[in-house]
Order: sequence, then structure tokens, then C-alpha cells
Amino acid sequence: MYPTPPHPPAACERRWLAAAVMIVAATVDLIDVTIVNVALPTIRRDLHASGTQLEWVVSAYMLAFAATLITAGSLGDLLGRKRLFLLGTAVFGAASLAAGLAGTATELIAARVVQGAAAATMSPQVLATFRAMFAGKERGAAFGVYGATLGFASAVGLIAGGVLTQADLFGWGWRTVFLVNIPIVVGSLFATALVVPETRSRSHRRPDLGGAAVLTAALVAVVFPILEGRRLGWPAWGWAVLAAGLAALVALAVAEERRPRPRIAPLVRPRLLRRLAFTAGLIVQMAFSIGMQGFAIVFALWLQTGQGYSPLRAGLTMVAFSVGSFLVAPFAVPLAQRWGRLVLTTGALLMAAGMAGIAVGAHHVGTGTGPWPLVPGLVVAGVGLSLLVIPLVNVVLAAVPAHAAGGASGLFGTAQQVGGAVGVAVMGTIFFGDLDGGSFQGAFLGVTPYLVAVYVVAAALCLALPSRAVDEDAALEAEDEDGPATVPVREGVAA
Repeated sequence: MYPTPPHPPAACERRWLAAAVMIVAATVDLIDVTIVNVALPTIRRDLHASGTQLEWVVSAYMLAFAATLITAGSLGDLLGRKRLFLLGTAVFGAASLAAGLAGTATELIAARVVQGAAAATMSPQVLATFRAMFAGKERGAAFGVYGATLGFASAVGLIAGGVLTQADLFGWGWRTVFLVNIPIVVGSLFATALVVPETRSRSHRRPDLGGAAVLTAALVAVVFPILEGRRLGWPAWGWAVLAAGLAALVALAVAEERRPRPRIAPLVRPRLLRRLAFTAGLIVQMAFSIGMQGFAIVFALWLQTGQGYSPLRAGLTMVAFSVGSFLVAPFAVPLAQRWGRLVLTTGALLMAAGMAGIAVGAHHVGTGTGPWPLVPGLVVAGVGLSLLVIPLVNVVLAAVPAHAAGGASGLFGTAQQVGGAVGVAVMGTIFFGDLDGGSFQGAFLGVTPYLVAVYVVAAALCLALPSRAVDEDAALEAEDEDGPATVPVREGVAA
């Protein structure tokens, strides 16, 4: 447990400057999530990438992020958060350079794996350091600034991806979406070294490296057959690998339950999974990411390759989604504090309605109307996103003991990334399967019923959540026996 000092320590006199430096560095990762989606059609054309390889470009990043996240948080607590943040930032920059120089789709995928692991190393150190630097209302303000940055970064990524890809600076084309990270990373490394204080946990729990290896192998085993199944003809061994991955996740949970190790930070936390409200919330988080990431990749491909939109026009079209999210984001948590799960249920249903509206609008795109028929559905889906995902953790924390809040948030961050990887795999497989011998229009419209179904299921699961949300102060102050809650929920078009 961390005692909350009445005033920040003297060593944190430059705490707001330090916070700004870390936010700028972390924003590079957040922008990178959405900026790549806009560039995917150009990457496909330039590298002659198959549909499966495009799915891997997105999913590889998320799988690496999910597999590394909890362990990286524990390593930061043990070895020093500034040290891990610097390491993650440096590796992220090197991986961005490798991605920008990639000559084949395979090289790009490998660079994205390293990028994802590096981003996961950076991410948990930010809020953990904020907790150590700030106290009281300042802490809430710092968290609020960082939270606002998440949504802002997703919109910036959409526009920047279109601008950079279309501008074709120095003839680099899509490569600039990765290479632009390098000067920001270099500046962030120097600034972090100068102004960010070093902090550590007092618990001294070691990360479960063996468990992390099992988790990584299990996640790859689950996603690999889905991504590669269509190309390989859905062989029986693929289903066996998927089943083995699921069994490994169960075995990991059972092992943690039966062999408590107080000196090792847990990964899965099976005791939390016994709580219906928490498990339902975890599945809702995964369902949200499945639908969101699956939609992001097929929508970008349909707009640019199917409808002939330029990267910039496609990015600007998708900004309508972010506009819808921004409209209600400030009210999402206060509404959930009063109405709890009903707000989340409404959000999920609005996302389902928005996806249906986008499908209706898609019938009228390409007839001289521009992207405007898509805008109402995009805005409605964006409103639904804010009502569903922004207060989700606050609602679920109402059913979780205060001492386990940090572990709960860590699992939520992992579930979000795993869900995104699965969503890209499943929706991408449906899309490219329909595209074989068909049209981009038919392939996109073939995916939308599944997207609607995902959010209808999420709405039903929301009914198992608590009837009220914890307030922001309680969510911020809740701490785990391993240390503080350090994993933010990442929102946006490609959250």
C-alpha cells in the first residue's frame, strides 16, 4: 500500500513538467494505434501484402502489448518506473525505425511485435509515476489530463495517418507514419532523463516471468489459427492449437489459485474472475474491442480500396466517430455514478445502432453524395463508445474489493488488447473471405451484422454489472496489494 502524502515530495517540484514529458512520449504510442489503420491500404499495395498479413500488422502489436503489459508494470515497480519508461521509449523508437524501413510485410510485422511490447513497457509506468508525484486534487487533475489525451490522440492519429500517407514526403509514403515517431522519441528520452523522478514500489513483488511466458504462448495459440485459418484451409490442427491455447489460460489461472506466491505478482487473479460482475465486465471490455478493432480495419480498407478514397479523406471521415465520442465523454462517468449499468447498456445498444446506420449509409456512398451518409452512424457509434467504455472500469470497480482494484485494471488492459487482436482476426477473416470472388461493398456489408451482434451481446452482459459506479476519487484512490492501478482504458476508433 502507498500512503498518500498531504503534499507532493520535494523531489517532485517539477512534477507537472515531468507529467507533460511522459504524456507526450506516451501519446506517440496512442497515436500509433490509429495512424496505422489509415495507412493499411497503401501498405497492402506497396508491400504486396495479403489480407492475412495486414491483419497481423495490427494484431501482432496488440498481442505483444497484451502479453507484456502486466509483467512490465511489475518490473517497473521493482526496478524503477523511470528506468522502464526510458527502456520502453527507446525500444519503441528503434522498432518504429525498423517498421519504416521494412522491405516486406514479414519485416513490418516483426517490427510491430517489438513496438507493441515496447508500448506496453511504457504504458503502466505513466500512471504509476503520476501516483507517486501527485496527491489529492492534483492527482485527479493529472489523471484527467492523461485521460483526455487518450481520446485526442486517436483523432490525431486518424488525421495524421491520412496527411502523412498522402503527402508522400521524400517519396516515403506510408513509411512516414512510423518514421515520424523517431524525433519525438529522441526528444522524449532526453527530457525524461532530465525531469522525471525515479519511483519504485515498496512491495518488492517479483514479476511472474514463467506465467508471462505461458500467457504469451497461450494468446498466440488462440489468435494464430483464426488469422491463418482461411489461408490454410481451416486444418484440424489449427483448432487443436486454439483449444490448447484456451486450456493453457485455464491452467495458468488454476496454477495461480492453488499455489499462492506472496512474493510474486500474479497475472490472472482467478479470485476476481469468480465475481460475476467482474467477469461480465471483462467480457464486455473484450466485446467492445472485438467490434471496434474489427470495424476499424475493414472500414479503412473499404473506404480506400473499395470506394477510392484518399488516405486523408478516409481519415477525416473516421473523425466523425471521434466527434461523437467527444460530445458525451465529459458526462459519461457522472451519468454512470447515477444510473450505473443502464448507461453502459445504452452505450452498447447505441454502438450496435451506429454500426447498423453505417451499413445503411454504405448503400448510398459512391453515388455522388461523398461520405455524408456514413456520418450519422459514425456519430451515434461514437456516442455509444463514450457511454460504454469510459465508465466501464468505474462501474466494475463497484463490485471489486478496494485492495484488488489495481489487479482488476491490469486485467482490463490486457482484455482490451486481446479482444482487439481477436476482433481483427475474426472480422478480417470474414471480410477477406467474402472478398474472394466478391466486391469490397459486399465484403464490408457482410461484416456489419457481426459487428451489430457483438454490441447487442455486450449490452446484454452489461445487465450483470453493478447498478452504480464508484466515483472518480474512489477509483483513483483504490490500490492493490501489489501497488496502484496503473492501466488506463484506451478509447477511440482503434482503441
